Amino acid sequence: MKRMRKDSDMLEEYDFSKGIQEKYAKRYEEGTNVVVIDPDVAEFFPDHDSVNQALRSLAEIIKSKRGA
Repeated sequence: MKRMRKDSDMLEEYDFSKGIQEKYAKRYEEGTNVVVIDPDVAEFFPDHDSVNQALRSLAEIIKSKRGA
């Protein structure tokens, strides 16, 4: 496969002629909350829902300890 001359990472087969510029720009400007967890921790959480549930449970424990 040939590479485009302008960008060595882009193949000639890529067609962005129907793409929309700045489609996600506003969302990106608002920021992101992506958190990367270590692989040994990720083994226990198959998806984002399980991570959120674990953190909600931990938050409840923290709240109860602070209130005691």
